[in-house]
Amino acid sequence: MNHVIKAEFRRLTATRMWLWALVAAVGFGGGLVGLLTAVGPENFDPPMPALESQEGVRSLLGVLGFTVFVPAALGTLAVTSEYRHRTATFTFLFTPRRWQVLAGKLVTFTAGGMVYGLVLTGTAALGLFGAAAARGATVGMDTAEVLLLLLRLAVTMAVYTLLGVGLGALIRNQIVALAVVVGYLYMGELILLMIPGVNIVYPLPPGGATASLTSFTYIADALAEKMSTDAASLLSPVGGGLLLAGYALVAAVLAVLVPMRRDVN
Repeated sequence: MNHVIKAEFRRLTATRMWLWALVAAVGFGGGLVGLLTAVGPENFDPPMPALESQEGVRSLLGVLGFTVFVPAALGTLAVTSEYRHRTATFTFLFTPRRWQVLAGKLVTFTAGGMVYGLVLTGTAALGLFGAAAARGATVGMDTAEVLLLLLRLAVTMAVYTLLGVGLGALIRNQIVALAVVVGYLYMGELILLMIPGVNIVYPLPPGGATASLTSFTYIADALAEKMSTDAASLLSPVGGGLLLAGYALVAAVLAVLVPMRRDVN
């Protein structure tokens, strides 16, 4: 297993994929959060709670949940690229026990997803406190609470990497798998929020669980206000975290079992 994990890390660091992912993490984290803090969440349409309140800080940092497509896509590419470039045959010949290869991918890309999450949230903290200081605003949440919320978001990014690996195991076609990831995260779950009566299930998919974990209610409340319907009630942060952990476990099982039962070609 040590050799397999080392090989996966070498494969990972040999591509530019993760370099661009880290650039995106800095842009979304420090850049986006810093910009939104400088503008002021109370100036959005519809307005968020002010930065001086805990709700305002949670809403502002909760926007980072929309960047989960990056680690999810990277996890998907971890598996589908093996089939697209026809390296899966050589990989499985090098390590005949497929479960070791797949377990190595899970370990490697979960760690990679966590690194992405830490870079994202670390730069977000700098953007938040730096922009708040520049405009003379007070951050309405203790530093320890802000860091704990950001840590939750970092772990969430690692979970979405696992979800991407599981999806890549199910859908070997790289283009189709990426289309499913992006389409689902940016359309599928939002559609649930737009259908009265159906929006009650929004807390159960991964996006709703993420919103619950980070107490991010802005999108649900904004859509409910625009459509004159009741907003979907999210789970507690603990409930959202446990649900995300369940999704991660299912994705890990799929990532190991599905390729073991399929032919490589």
